[in-house]
Amino acid sequence: MADGEHLVYMLHCQDGTLYTGYTNDLAHRIRMHEEGKGAKYTRGRGPFEIIYTCAFENKSDALREEYRIKKLTRQEKLEMIQAYEKGMCHE
Repeated sequence: MADGEHLVYMLHCQDGTLYTGYTNDLAHRIRMHEEGKGAKYTRGRGPFEIIYTCAFENKSDALREEYRIKKLTRQEKLEMIQAYEKGMCHE
């Protein structure tokens, strides 16, 4: 990840749920989740698998995308992940 890059990411939690978040330091953020110091939602749900990342030039756009993804249904998120696996970052 380049300096100044803002990421939206999605995790697959051990319990099968999906978590969407924002960061500008993915390795640090994942470490926080794994240590139980990340988001309240992820505590006790690890280990995690990163299943989606998308970079943005600015924080505002990244946070807007995070919010949009969080409003999607699980099925819509799964479809988005499938598109991502085919090389499409965001629509």
